[in-house]
Amino acid sequence: METTVSENQKNLGAFIHLSTFLKYFIPFANFFAPLLLWTLNKEKEFVDNHGKQAINFQLSILLYVLILALLCVPFFIVFATDFISLVEIIDHHAREVRFSEIKNLSGYVVLFCIVALLVFGLFVLELYAVISATVKASKGELYKYPFSIPFIKTTIKKQSKDEHTS
Repeated sequence: METTVSENQKNLGAFIHLSTFLKYFIPFANFFAPLLLWTLNKEKEFVDNHGKQAINFQLSILLYVLILALLCVPFFIVFATDFISLVEIIDHHAREVRFSEIKNLSGYVVLFCIVALLVFGLFVLELYAVISATVKASKGELYKYPFSIPFIKTTIKKQSKDEHTS
């Protein structure tokens, strides 16, 4: 008992996903733009599903970034105190600073590289997932984002092989 998805619904689904890229131009537009498109058209099951998926994924990415930031706070505090002590050493011994007096520099470089890789990985994941969701929506197919936490409950019905070909 599957109803066909109209071109309008396919376009709306695709625009919901694409609208998350507005965050690069307007702060928090990755939440407000899909939320606006979704709430205006959520009576259509296809658009409702894509709207919930897009918002859930954006909230999940925000949560992952916040967790990463919170994990880095203690290291930043320690780094800041080490940096202050380094400035004091340089201030007192202007020309006699040895590289060995800089504590844990390699640890901070490694930590910075790990955090940079994780943030870059989240960026690539988001880019890939949003583009994949947009393509699926434009084809009239449902999409479930990877690593998405279901803040808003969604129901994805399994599509049969006949529905993929039509």
